[in-house]
Amino acid sequence: MIKQQRREEQRKKRKRKRRLIGFLLVLLLIGTGFLLVTRVYTVTRVTVVGNELYTDEQIEALVLEDDYSWSTLYVYLKNRFFPAEKQPFIDTMNVTMSLMAPHELRVEVYEKGMLGYLYIPSIDQNAYFDKDGFVVETSQEVRGEFPEIIGLTCDSVVLYEKLPIEDASALQNLLALTQLLQKYDISTRKIKYDEVTKSMTAYCDKIEIRVGNADNLTQKIMRLQFILPQLEGKKGVLHLENWTSETTDIVFDPKKSKKSK
Repeated sequence: MIKQQRREEQRKKRKRKRRLIGFLLVLLLIGTGFLLVTRVYTVTRVTVVGNELYTDEQIEALVLEDDYSWSTLYVYLKNRFFPAEKQPFIDTMNVTMSLMAPHELRVEVYEKGMLGYLYIPSIDQNAYFDKDGFVVETSQEVRGEFPEIIGLTCDSVVLYEKLPIEDASALQNLLALTQLLQKYDISTRKIKYDEVTKSMTAYCDKIEIRVGNADNLTQKIMRLQFILPQLEGKKGVLHLENWTSETTDIVFDPKKSKKSK
């Protein structure tokens, strides 16, 4: 009976000892993990790539948005399972962290591919569209990187659906023009479409570029990229509307200032 009691006491002691060792190991692991997080996984550098519409600082502020964002591990896990709130003009943001560089975060930004925008009075917002004419964003914000399209009749839009323009050829021609301007790195603030004459006019700084209809559109814009640098600082009307392969003259009509009159 006494031996059995002693064995029971020894068994309880061993059990208590194992529990104590286990508890100490848990504390050790927690302490080690805390040291790793505070000493190793601290944010010292954020690299942002793929952004054009937003600055690096704006993207960094979106990713490091709360008090715990000093930890690269926390930011990585948070954005993996709880992505940042959707932002205008941004499709997705991918946050990665390398084990070889635990102090650094890399943010890959995938912006929405926009070409221009229309102002929609019924919703008091701008509808931004992509190369296929689909509405990718509606916002009251005005992005100067994209031309405003005026002259088209559009009463309402639906996000991620095609612009409801009755004249399909008008939309097709405007899409072709905006893509060519973007391709040849020609920045315009506004493009006007005349629904009666089916002609287009682009505005670049103080130059009014009368493109005309969609005939010979590619050739017109190809020549425009070489002409505009020669007109820097000038004000006037550039006539491309009558250009053909046979009639290649391009006329610039300068507008004189009031002081010079």
